[in-house]
Amino acid sequence: MSRSLKKGPYIDQKLLKKISKLKPGGKAIVKTWARACTITPEMVGFAFGVHNGREHIPVFITEDMVGHKLGEFAPTRKFVRHGGKIQRELEQKTAQKEAEKLKAAKE
Repeated sequence: MSRSLKKGPYIDQKLLKKISKLKPGGKAIVKTWARACTITPEMVGFAFGVHNGREHIPVFITEDMVGHKLGEFAPTRKFVRHGGKIQRELEQKTAQKEAEKLKAAKE
């Protein structure tokens, strides 16, 4: 659910204070745990390290991201793969193709 319009978007004040000290396009990554913070136009051009529960995922903010939340760009779950017979066959085929490419590159 979206936040009430009368309340306005949630923007972490500490994050805005950190941004005001930096210049856009710099190499510095601003670490944050505020996944619920809405991305504003002032944040465009900065790199954030958004915490996913275990580590900080680097996220570079572009104009397309304005209005979204920081947490949307740092997934908390890691998809490994689906199991089963078909998956094993697909993996064998890809491994075989890679082996052929390596042989061709060596020759």
